[in-house]
Amino acid sequence: MRHKSFLISLFLTLFLVSCATETTQISEVKSNITTAQTSPETKLKRVVALSSLSADIISELDKTKLVGIVGSKLLKDDTRFTDIPQVSQGQSPPNLEKIVALKPDLVIGVAGFSDAPLKKLNELGIETLSTKVYDWEGLEEFTKNIADRMGADSQPLLNRYKSFLPEQKSQENKNVSTLVLVSRQPILAPNKESWAGDIVTRFGAKNIAAELQGNNPIGGYVTLSAEKVLEANPEVLIVVNAEPTLLDSLKKEPFWQKLKATQNNQVYVFDYYGMVNPGSIAAIEKTAQELKKIF
Repeated sequence: MRHKSFLISLFLTLFLVSCATETTQISEVKSNITTAQTSPETKLKRVVALSSLSADIISELDKTKLVGIVGSKLLKDDTRFTDIPQVSQGQSPPNLEKIVALKPDLVIGVAGFSDAPLKKLNELGIETLSTKVYDWEGLEEFTKNIADRMGADSQPLLNRYKSFLPEQKSQENKNVSTLVLVSRQPILAPNKESWAGDIVTRFGAKNIAAELQGNNPIGGYVTLSAEKVLEANPEVLIVVNAEPTLLDSLKKEPFWQKLKATQNNQVYVFDYYGMVNPGSIAAIEKTAQELKKIF
């Protein structure tokens, strides 16, 4: 039991840190936006983004408005962000002094993780926006909202998002039973209230865990027993590399070789960014391309 608790804590830590430093936190529903000191009639000129996804979106809308970003591996090799100051490094919280020095008129943070720094910035008179992108509609809504605030045209980017999706759900594949696994101990799978659950469904798959609910501390994810996985017996298995050795670990489970997916060689490994954590526009596009090959 101690071993299991340790692994749960480790996974949660990695999960939340990644969400904070790399992208908008994944979870449920559409887009949940909370703004302090809102002045919609004033067009934004200087924005600090505390997630890689928001930084990417702002850069696509109007790169001249982005004055500060998080230190993220998803951004570090992108020349668009080379000369933009970083306000955080690794797992460290954002440097408030650096943010204040940039004189932003808006700081975009991650709901549930950036709450403390955003609250402090509010107290200092800086407007903040706290976001959650839990599904595709949330991605579109956040893009439209921030574009309106910037006085930018969101339609080209929305059209790009649309191009990632299949033109229509395949009638042949829409009922293919699919299970996405992100952890072994415990076995975690996304339900419909998560980015992963939503994007899989949008490609026509039948997410076995879609309607399941539980008390898992990670919103949008449910804990499954080995017996439940075997009972569900998915035709397609998607394993997310949130844990580097996850696939090898799952192969040791007694149920593994009994599943239709493994017997028919329908097991696929996806990157954490794009599948579980939206991460960036490029990460989402890559995931979409891989899903198109399956469904």
